[in-house]
Amino acid sequence: MNPPDREAILSEFRKISGVGPATAEDLWSLGFRSAEELKGQDPEAMFQALCSLAGGQVDRCMLYVFRCAVYFVTEQEHEPELLKWWSWKDKD
Repeated sequence: MNPPDREAILSEFRKISGVGPATAEDLWSLGFRSAEELKGQDPEAMFQALCSLAGGQVDRCMLYVFRCAVYFVTEQEHEPELLKWWSWKDKD
């Protein structure tokens, strides 16, 4: 089996709404090897795993980006407003 093409996978991640180069790297570090693997994932669990990898608290905005990314990959049709990561902030 060939090793995954890291650059191609990072490029695929960057096609997800709200995901830039740093977040694509974070997804890689979390063990994801395709955008498809994000389907149905728990953004909270992803965020906690990222905090563990970082050895401390990561900016909460990453949770919002993960929520947006999971929505983007999981749903067939998208509401334009929900393709903005800040639309996924915690409700007070």
